[in-house]
Amino acid sequence: MAETPPTPPTAPTPEPAAPSRGADLRGATRLATDATAGLANLVEAMHERIARLPGSGAALDGRTSGISGLVYKTIRGVTRVAGGSIEALLGLIAPTLGHYAEAAERDAIVSALNGVLGDYLVASGNPLALPMELRSGGAALGPEREALAQALPDAGPRLLVLVHGLCMNDRQWLRNGHDHGAALARDLGWTPVYLRYNSGLHISINGHALAAQLERLLAAWPTALQRLAIVGHSMGGLVARSAVQAAERSALAWPERLGDLVFLGTPHHGAPLERAGHWVDLVLGATPYAAPFARLGRVRSAGITDLRHGHVLDEDWVGRDRFARSGDRRQPLPLPAGVRCFALAASLGAQGGTIKEKLLGDGLVPLDSALGRHADPARALAFAPDRQWIAYGMNHLDLLDRAEVYERLKDWLQ
Repeated sequence: MAETPPTPPTAPTPEPAAPSRGADLRGATRLATDATAGLANLVEAMHERIARLPGSGAALDGRTSGISGLVYKTIRGVTRVAGGSIEALLGLIAPTLGHYAEAAERDAIVSALNGVLGDYLVASGNPLALPMELRSGGAALGPEREALAQALPDAGPRLLVLVHGLCMNDRQWLRNGHDHGAALARDLGWTPVYLRYNSGLHISINGHALAAQLERLLAAWPTALQRLAIVGHSMGGLVARSAVQAAERSALAWPERLGDLVFLGTPHHGAPLERAGHWVDLVLGATPYAAPFARLGRVRSAGITDLRHGHVLDEDWVGRDRFARSGDRRQPLPLPAGVRCFALAASLGAQGGTIKEKLLGDGLVPLDSALGRHADPARALAFAPDRQWIAYGMNHLDLLDRAEVYERLKDWLQ
């Protein structure tokens, strides 16, 4: 089914309350209810295929008739009623359950869930859907100058915004005792602010939202701002590129302050693992008895399918079926003019390794994709030779904490 244009993001509510155990339970209940009903749909579709093939070639709608149809209809109906009752009950008792202390474990689980199912969580109104927030010290920042000054008493003239990747969150910039943002604050005087977002949404939707949030942040920054830099890991780099384009189209002010964009393992031209999953969808869908199971591959969120080719614009997906077989139909988007752009890629192999190692890259993103290289000059990203670097013997997550990577970042952001 073709997708429709995104609704412009609304302003976030300031300083959201800590996640409650009641909201988590309601969200999990709704998700389990939908999963049970979806499984009934899947099994019914398979039953109908087996019952009708081989046959007259009539179109199959995935619904059975007679006793079987009644059984599947009853399963779906009972599940919905039961789920609704549990949600209503949890709504009454939630205030007595108390709030979580902010926990890295809870954040990691919910962030991963949002990466896989985030678009569905939003569409179904599930409480587990993450709002976009700019954060510091594990807490959301308020949009007013006074709130920012209180939350960031050491705010300086150099603002660093860090944007995490798929299925991750702001806390996960801390890995093995190292946090690039904290280290750059210590060594170079940057003030780090960390984005948290629902990575299962389309990248361009998150780009629009980030553009709006940065406009508000810079307008309320408590000191005179001299320099803005954005560091994006993995999908975060695509969100950053999308935000710059969205801001320029809306004539926002903050891109004029942007001096540096750093991409760590960003799949500018897509990730082959998502494409492999896409081919699994196609193979299953082409086999009559297996066709219903092709739905399982469609669990992948809009954010994940955007990684097939590296979608960053609304035009890359609006009006198209994201599961339909198609080539790379992205609109070319060059690097922003007047901004120092840096690309850092990783390779599991050693320097001068095999072609296979170069294609594999860091295990998720090939070297060419991370460095913006493309056979089509219109799609190639023109990183200057002295603004790109390959980290050998590292995987995708090593980019978050390895000393060699940090030294390169420090050199670029002096």
